[in-house]
Amino acid sequence: MRIFAFSTLRTFWESHPDAEMPLRSWYALASRAIWKTPADIKAAYRNASFVGNGRVVLNIKGNDYRLVVAIRYEKGLMYVRFIGTHRQYDKIDVETI
Repeated sequence: MRIFAFSTLRTFWESHPDAEMPLRSWYALASRAIWKTPADIKAAYRNASFVGNGRVVLNIKGNDYRLVVAIRYEKGLMYVRFIGTHRQYDKIDVETI
């Protein structure tokens, strides 16, 4: 997958250093992946949630943080739309962010 907005991840881990290694690991795996369907993501991330409008919610660092990505399977593109704490996540509309 081609992932856009790596800088969003970096900005987040600069203020949450404990998230750096889990986010780097996720990025390394996802950037090498060829995910054509939600089932492909589920095979790699059992706890992935598919919430509509091409959005996928992933738990980061043992569910300490939430990562929301928008996926265009047919083009192999993934856009980082949100990374934050559960409290921050509760304040967003995950389908439109």
